[in-house]
Amino acid sequence: MITGDIKAKIDRVWDMFWSGGITNPTDVIEQITYLLFIRRLDDLHANALQRAQVLGQPITGGIFPEGTDNQGRDWNDLRWSVFRNFDPERMYEVVDRRVFPFLQTLGVDGSTFSQHMEHARLAIPNAYMLDKVVSQLSDIPMQNRDTNGDLYEYMLGKLSTSGTNGQFRTPRHIIDLMVNMAAPRPDDIIIDPACGTAGFLVAAEEYARVHHAQALRTKEGRQHFHHGMFHGFDTDPHMLRIGSMNMLLHGIENPNIQHRDSLSQQAGHDEEKYSLILANPPFAGSLDYEQVSNDLLQDITTKKTELLFLALFLRLLKPGGRAAVVVPDGVLFGSTTAHKKLRKALVEDHHLSAVVKLPSGVFKPYAGVSTAILFFTKTGVGGTDEVWFYDVRADGMSLDDRRTMLLPADQFGPVPAADFLAANHEKNNLPDVLNRWRQRETSERSRARTEQSFTVSKTEIADNDYDLSINHYKEVVHEEIEYLKPAEIIANLKKIDDEIRTGLDALEGMLA
Repeated sequence: MITGDIKAKIDRVWDMFWSGGITNPTDVIEQITYLLFIRRLDDLHANALQRAQVLGQPITGGIFPEGTDNQGRDWNDLRWSVFRNFDPERMYEVVDRRVFPFLQTLGVDGSTFSQHMEHARLAIPNAYMLDKVVSQLSDIPMQNRDTNGDLYEYMLGKLSTSGTNGQFRTPRHIIDLMVNMAAPRPDDIIIDPACGTAGFLVAAEEYARVHHAQALRTKEGRQHFHHGMFHGFDTDPHMLRIGSMNMLLHGIENPNIQHRDSLSQQAGHDEEKYSLILANPPFAGSLDYEQVSNDLLQDITTKKTELLFLALFLRLLKPGGRAAVVVPDGVLFGSTTAHKKLRKALVEDHHLSAVVKLPSGVFKPYAGVSTAILFFTKTGVGGTDEVWFYDVRADGMSLDDRRTMLLPADQFGPVPAADFLAANHEKNNLPDVLNRWRQRETSERSRARTEQSFTVSKTEIADNDYDLSINHYKEVVHEEIEYLKPAEIIANLKKIDDEIRTGLDALEGMLA
């Protein structure tokens, strides 16, 4: 989480852009991201230089070339730590005419990153404004691995709406929960068909580095990790550039981040290509029904984007492929033919593992919609036996528009940095979700329906028209009320009457 001081700096930078005539929030976010990215490149280069000095070896993994270019200009001038000390006019010339063109050369030749950066440009109108912005951004700590993501989260929170197509940010701790439950493998081919700033892909990349470090050290493992493991589609060019920068900064050389409407007929044919889907697709977004893929409409006839995306996921997954996806509650109990058909397919034709209900405030301030996470495996031959349900009531943050953190940082998220204290469960259910998920086929099957988590048989779900709402199956504990017999009521009334009479007699004696 970013601190109040960092928020204040971003606020000042934001005001500078507005004062300078750049009032489109997306443009502001993009320009700030470019500059933070440029600064981060310098940090990575400095780390490579330090490593080379310590080892006494030539630099490897550096960002900037050594020496001068073909016009005799020093390559070091492109580094943030260097040009930030130039006078404003010289700084502006270097950033505008050299740094931004250099960005287009990064990544592997022909990479999607290079394609997205082809039109990257400095939109800051003058040297004075650039100097002030660079000065403010220089003070923001960038060492934390997810500072960029937190900054995006905060900046996107400044947008007046959640997005023109039902888009809103997925909080990082919810992403971490989904990724830890899905447990990406080193041979996975991962896709987010509505990737935005690539938050799911970044979290999956970090999980793989931590849990599969040995597998990624082989030549084949590195090749797959950098060139074949991560894929993302989105329709917003701005978000694609931000997502590509985010992935590159996290060490992925050539992520496949493409400009694509995943639901359209022009989206291409990627059936059964991916082994893991991590996504929070748009809900209730605008939809040009005429452009929807005919293949999807053969599977399901609907204009609801959340249902079309679910149908898409089943097409994209290989047999045996897994999915962890956010859906609005309506998907779980909707009564239309399309709703029922999809739920039946998940339960009867594939393996539906879990339904994790989220609190309605998780996506505030963007939206107050109630949501759940579905976990399923594409089999084509069934496999659902018991479906595990969990009712998340607290995610570690307040559920109002402010979304204030309720716990110390080391007690936050699904995998807290310190030993999680049981007393904090009432404020953060996520560690319990992850722990009980791992027991879903053993001890969880004996849990009572009054608990936060329990399992429900496929037969019972089928008998209930494939309703997947946890409220349909959970039981509420009712306190037993002890009713008095008539004779006991009369005796109690007589006792009260006697006490009143005794009290009145005592009062008369005092007044006499």
